[in-house]
Amino acid sequence: MKKIRVLVIDDSASVRQAMTSILSADPEIDVIAAAADPFAAARYMQSEVPDVITLDVEMPRMDGITFLRRLMAQCPVPVVMCSSLVEEGSDTLLQALEAGAVDVILKPRVGVADHLAEAHLMIRETVKGAARARIGARRAERVRAPAAKLSADAVLPPPNGRAMSKTTEMVVAIGASTGGTEALREVLEALPANSPGIVIVQHMPESFTRAFARRLDGLCEVDVKEAEDGDTVMRGRVLIAPGGLRHTMLERQGARYVVSVKEGPLVSRHRPSVDVLFRSAARNAGSNAVGIIMTGMGDDGARGLLEMKQAGARTFAQDEETSIVFGMPKEAIARGAADKVVPLGRIARELLQATAR
Repeated sequence: MKKIRVLVIDDSASVRQAMTSILSADPEIDVIAAAADPFAAARYMQSEVPDVITLDVEMPRMDGITFLRRLMAQCPVPVVMCSSLVEEGSDTLLQALEAGAVDVILKPRVGVADHLAEAHLMIRETVKGAARARIGARRAERVRAPAAKLSADAVLPPPNGRAMSKTTEMVVAIGASTGGTEALREVLEALPANSPGIVIVQHMPESFTRAFARRLDGLCEVDVKEAEDGDTVMRGRVLIAPGGLRHTMLERQGARYVVSVKEGPLVSRHRPSVDVLFRSAARNAGSNAVGIIMTGMGDDGARGLLEMKQAGARTFAQDEETSIVFGMPKEAIARGAADKVVPLGRIARELLQATAR
């Protein structure tokens, strides 16, 4: 099996050492070099181009964003931004995603053993997801405009199969991962201010989702915010599940829907998990819901989307051509979970048509 060749770029020797150790622990990954700055990295790439680059944001001589833009223009390679991700740095990371980075990870840090094990797993899984990213397809689109898995049973019991009564409002549940930040921006920018309430799980590190929601809120007609426990799902509002230690679920209170944000174990290697959100939508919204699974690596959301379909919801999957990583949608389609497979540019339209009454 061919290994994923990774180039680590970070000005901190301790971070370079930690990243090399974490990534090398995966038999599918080979760290071919670790560079202290973009200039050293560029010299190395003259002889060998890696499959994935992990790139620090702040470095002397040349910052990570500048190097990323030059790299995307001259030699496109999947790039994962690596940051300590303090709140004030989150906007910079959003700029990196807009400039072509496929994902973001937290720098290795000291913590309790369980937290470290989960963090290291997420770093390796993110790099493997980046290796499958279709960078060329992404650039063309912009020009046009092995740990054991837990299922959602670990957080929620399966749907009971009872039909849900109709309400006057519909709700939409969306799941995405690698490549999803820019894909979600395109979908949400196309929605009018009175769109149905939406809850989104986008795999990303803790404290990044708040800045992500804030940026989308400034670009879209709909209101976008990071979800908080008890938030009402209503027309014109989009709730982004907070990253980190909690899952986000849909609950029904009479004729209205709210989100529940609670701690729980990793599900499908993620927290928050798309499967958990989708299963809660199947249980508590049934045919009042629409489920959409978008670009991302792995199978998180595939089982949950099928449960939504079986509960009467309309379900959609993003197509392969417009997906940065055709992993999550592919798994959902293979299970028969998607009523329809649609390109990214049509998701907003299909969403509005499916929720029209």
